Amino acid sequence: MWRWAGVILLLSILGCQMREVQPTFKDECGILRSDVDWSNRIKVLNLLSLAFSQKCDAAVIEYTEEAQFGFRDKTFSFSREMAGVFLSDGVLTDYVLESYERAYLSVLLAASYLRTGHVEDAKVELRRLDHELFAPLYNFGEDPVNLVLSAVLWEVLGEPGDARTDWFRLAEPTSSFLLHVPHALQSFAQKQVIRLDQGARPTPRWEVYGIGRFPEVEWDFKLFGAPNGYFVIHPKPPFQELCVSETGLRLSTESWFAKIAHRHDHAYHPLLNIQSWIRLPVGVVYGLVPFSLGVGVAVGGCAGAASLGGRGSDDLCALSILGGTQLMQVAPTVFQNTVRPDLRHWELLPAAVVVTQESDVGFEPCDSHQVILHYLVTRAPAPPLSS
Repeated sequence: MWRWAGVILLLSILGCQMREVQPTFKDECGILRSDVDWSNRIKVLNLLSLAFSQKCDAAVIEYTEEAQFGFRDKTFSFSREMAGVFLSDGVLTDYVLESYERAYLSVLLAASYLRTGHVEDAKVELRRLDHELFAPLYNFGEDPVNLVLSAVLWEVLGEPGDARTDWFRLAEPTSSFLLHVPHALQSFAQKQVIRLDQGARPTPRWEVYGIGRFPEVEWDFKLFGAPNGYFVIHPKPPFQELCVSETGLRLSTESWFAKIAHRHDHAYHPLLNIQSWIRLPVGVVYGLVPFSLGVGVAVGGCAGAASLGGRGSDDLCALSILGGTQLMQVAPTVFQNTVRPDLRHWELLPAAVVVTQESDVGFEPCDSHQVILHYLVTRAPAPPLSS
């Protein structure tokens, strides 16, 4: 019995390895220059995000490129992929950046270069952003948020031709199941294309900032009718609706969430999809182990108590039933921890971006007055991040 209990404990521990990282941050500029555990990729990304918020541009410039190159490629191992179906998704594999995460790293790096006066370096980084969105890597696909940010940054850098290219991609999006551009955003982008084609001067001076906090990613088991195998993935809380005004827009990062939600689609990652289906019966077997053990403890304990007789037999039987019930209640947890999808992601990201031509962002109709996480483009020195 103790051997089985040890097996259940081990499975429960392994199943819980995918919990959301909740790091604490103090003196981020100093932490990035100290002994950072680069094996914890999510924490490194969160540190880079907060370092940008606190205007640690030297640290962002130094370490973002290392994260870009170190976290972008998938390394396949036959033994790990095979063994992974018997454990929780992602336990044996390193996290690989999604395409929107690679692109947003380039946005932060370009914005840091811009804040420190390195204009040409910022342009180089924006060209890398374009490559990251369309590179045929393990995680691929463009997204409207980074295209908007790229277009605005190109305008700020005085390159209307490159800005027009990105605005046009939003105004006339290609047919792709990974890229969905709302009609209101297409119309806004079309106006910018027309403005640039007409050579209107002066070019609007944009203000861009990321607001809110990327929501938690939750999932529910649904065997039939789910688009991603046997689970449904949803944000908590939900994203805000798109808002477009005459002077700007508020665009949520829901397209980034969609990449997480579609991570196990057969059309996107067929290997992950197949592994998830193989993992389903494995999870059922793992869940049956504590359930069967609990039944055995309850029935066997009561049978043994009855054979012994005496006044304490009833108490012994009741204790056996209680212990068996506790073991049986572990079964759903073991099952869920085994079949749960890999939902790791860069957590410290904005829930939306606001782009405006207003000199005072308070006058922007689409501003929702949420806490600002990232000042991406400002006309005046940004105030420190609110705690």
